[in-house]
Amino acid sequence: MAHGYESGRLNLPFVGISTFGKRPYQPDWDAIAADVAVLGAPFDQGTQWRAGTRFGPRAIREASTLFSFGHAGAYDHEDDATYLGPEVRITDIGDADIVHTNTEKSHANIRLGVEKILAAGALPVVLGGDHSINIPCIEAFAGRGDIHIFQIDAHLDFVDERHGVRFGHGNPMRRAAEKGYITGLTQVGIRNVSSTAREGYEAARAMGSDILSVRQARALGPKAVIERIPAKAKVYVTIDIDGFCPSIAAGTGTPSHGGFLYYDVLEMLQALAKRHEVVGIDLVEVAPDFDHSGSTAILAAQVLLNFLGFIFHARGKRA
Repeated sequence: MAHGYESGRLNLPFVGISTFGKRPYQPDWDAIAADVAVLGAPFDQGTQWRAGTRFGPRAIREASTLFSFGHAGAYDHEDDATYLGPEVRITDIGDADIVHTNTEKSHANIRLGVEKILAAGALPVVLGGDHSINIPCIEAFAGRGDIHIFQIDAHLDFVDERHGVRFGHGNPMRRAAEKGYITGLTQVGIRNVSSTAREGYEAARAMGSDILSVRQARALGPKAVIERIPAKAKVYVTIDIDGFCPSIAAGTGTPSHGGFLYYDVLEMLQALAKRHEVVGIDLVEVAPDFDHSGSTAILAAQVLLNFLGFIFHARGKRA
């Protein structure tokens, strides 16, 4: 007779359909009943150099199965905590419909998905796609109170307009800063030759941005970086995978050496989850065809699952 974990299906990571974390799929956006809803945004037409992030959501979903053996949560011996147990309900609602060459319609479809998630009372987790997909994600928060943006990125993404383009992947933080409900931005990891000229940096600081390079963030330490975010702020987190060093995240369109390593980012996210309410997450710019080892997608999936574990563990403690 089978006992305990040996009853039912083993459901190994390489078996079955690759939803995020092998969690249930909910195609009906009016029937979302979960604590977390994952939305794919496979849009890369805002890209200025190497395309391919349209395949990011698929790659991240597949990689996420590595961490999903069907156990009742994941025990972390360092923290002596079990993360993402059965009490945390996660669902995958599939992808927003992307209309090729049409940024406006594609972004509108992404925004609708995030709005449906928020209406259901769930935490939106959006898988990009290039960084322009952050624009409709932030637009979906209109009328829901003030939020602060915490950005991990190699690039400032604060271009106002370039040759008439206002909604590409170099624009999202500028479009966010223009919103009355965005009370400030903490932009961390910014380095080397960026997507933004000097006047963009000056405009960002004038519009409420706190900008830190990788070296500045490391000198401060993860906890001190997070303490720069105003107390009690509700925080939206946007993670560009090129914020990491391409030595561990080669699969991205605009690699920039000298980036963060895994624990640099993980410890900031853990400190953030302990100190602030996280209201939304996107992770962008995973371009799997530039990394045939698959390690960039694995990194993305691991960061998201760990971050979600930290968020709901902290929520439980606060409750």
